[in-house]
Amino acid sequence: MLSNRSRALLPSQTVRFADIATQLKEQGHHVVDMSAGRASEATDTEICDAVKKALDEGDTHQTPARGMSSYREAVSEKLKRDNALSYDPATEIQATLGCKNALVLGLSALIDPGDEVIIESPAFVSYGPTIELLGGVVKPVCLRAENNFRWNKDELSAAVTPRTKAILFCSPHNPLGVVHTNDDLEIIASVAREHNLMVFADEIYEAVTWGGRKHLPIASLSGMRERTVGMMGMTKSYSMGGWRIGYAYGPDQIIAKMSDIQAHIMTCASSVGQRAGISALSSHITSKLKRTVWREWERRCEFVSTALNGMDGLQCAMPEGGFYGWVKIDDLEVDSETFSNRLLNEHFVSTVPGKSFGPEWDNYVRVTCVKSDVDIATGIERIAQFVEKLKRGL
Repeated sequence: MLSNRSRALLPSQTVRFADIATQLKEQGHHVVDMSAGRASEATDTEICDAVKKALDEGDTHQTPARGMSSYREAVSEKLKRDNALSYDPATEIQATLGCKNALVLGLSALIDPGDEVIIESPAFVSYGPTIELLGGVVKPVCLRAENNFRWNKDELSAAVTPRTKAILFCSPHNPLGVVHTNDDLEIIASVAREHNLMVFADEIYEAVTWGGRKHLPIASLSGMRERTVGMMGMTKSYSMGGWRIGYAYGPDQIIAKMSDIQAHIMTCASSVGQRAGISALSSHITSKLKRTVWREWERRCEFVSTALNGMDGLQCAMPEGGFYGWVKIDDLEVDSETFSNRLLNEHFVSTVPGKSFGPEWDNYVRVTCVKSDVDIATGIERIAQFVEKLKRGL
């Protein structure tokens, strides 16, 4: 009775390994979950207090499909203040249940069955399945290590066919940690302009960049405002994954159709989530997190990547942004699925196999760096024990 597309759908590996870690915890094991991208910090208390006030005032009803006007205005102000982007809150911004919802809405508004969408390889595990569930065709283009995990224009251009409709990319990148420069973005923009393509920019990690780097939206490049749908949210940088709140910005015609689709499939984003978002996007909260939490995350990313890189058999560079270690394991002569499964079941540390992000990446695993100091220390110790075991052929 199942549809062909649902039968072909594989589970999300990031969620699967995190769920297994949760099950092991419920069985009484001390598990260090370094798989899913979930920081150890809870949502800031000021954000929670703002939502409690809204609840006390009875603000528990559905909102317009496009989102509360006050939420969209907060998004517009944030884009102007932090990203130097000017978008009309009435016509060019859509409230979403995080970036995944934004991507579903945007692709639904754009692609027909058989249309192709170019994505990166490695890519976030949900990109390919989302495109395929909507009837699209996935066209991965490899990010080569010899090019510092950036796209080459010739290879990107060669992937375009008459059925290509869009390019989807992530910056800061999950899982690589790459923060795209103006030159990197211009390669994507030039291909999009030359072939009349739309661009979907997953910018969920835009607030957390390290080493003095800064996120640059591709929509700010010449000729790209009218052909870019940007997707941001509070899930990652604001430790607000459970609130399911984000937003998309882009050309008014596409945003209007995304809103129509939202009205049918989800009705609207959560009202309490939008209230939380209004508080989170304020300049006060952003400045506070920049001084405290985000600075602490950079320290943890440096500690984890340095510790992993120092283990014989592993290679891991400090991410430029985001909060993942992309760990090369091929010196251990074990594939990523075996590595992650054995590490979880034998040493109770959860990671994500590199193969989950593309078949070419079976010699990597992804490690989340922003856990508590206690979990990080325990996780690093257990990984070191496991690596030593592998080196001894056990």
